Amino acid sequence: MTEPIADLCALTIAGSDSGGGAGIQADLKTFAAHRVHGLSAIAALTAQHTRGVSAVHVPDVGFLRAQIDACFEDFAIGAVKLGMLADARVIAAVAEALERHRPAHVVLDPVMVATSGARLLAADALDALRGRLLPLATLITPNLPEAALLLGEPIGDAEAMRAALAGLHRLGARGVLLKGGHLPGGGEVTDLFSAGGEVLAFAHPRLHVEGHGTGCTLASAVAANLCRGLGLADSCRAAADYVHAALRGGYRPGRGDVAVLDHFGAAPHG
Repeated sequence: MTEPIADLCALTIAGSDSGGGAGIQADLKTFAAHRVHGLSAIAALTAQHTRGVSAVHVPDVGFLRAQIDACFEDFAIGAVKLGMLADARVIAAVAEALERHRPAHVVLDPVMVATSGARLLAADALDALRGRLLPLATLITPNLPEAALLLGEPIGDAEAMRAALAGLHRLGARGVLLKGGHLPGGGEVTDLFSAGGEVLAFAHPRLHVEGHGTGCTLASAVAANLCRGLGLADSCRAAADYVHAALRGGYRPGRGDVAVLDHFGAAPHG
């Protein structure tokens, strides 16, 4: 039996999904599928299932700091993934912890817009995300509605998507993986990657499946790949392939229509 790679650790700082499809739960499954040891600091608790969210609780920021510090005190952390950070106080606490511990890589999934289109962050939290977290991130992984909020302008076609990529760099993002799944029509979904130089396109056939936790999984897969020593572009390409495979094998464990990803069926080999 092959032994796990014990010295590769990734930390997720995000929200817990009681339904097990997104958030911390999806992050830890993704780390495990990549044979990376997963650590977690829970920034929000949600009561949710495959049909929606019924309650959200944000723990005291002092306890969040304690979780993060405990992880850094005992583990060699190769990458940190950031997910749902509910308000400006939480964002400030996380930024202070990252400035204190200085991990090699930070992958920021800017969770700002619900699947329904509802905005999840107040204006002060959006400003804090732009001003405090964006400069600390190795990579940000917004979808198009989230990128539109960051930039303050809509993104309606492929040309606007490329312009948005450049705009996110002007905001201070070092690396960007801009997810194209919200563009209408077409037989393919194309994500764009840039670290300030050449723009790379990662295209996959569009799957007619409503997946739960795809954004969480993509950012976590990038973090896991960085832990394993891949470069940033290769980490993003491999993560996009992983999400496509996991979504293709998705299943419906609840009574809702959304599919949960098949993390271990999509696990990379080698």
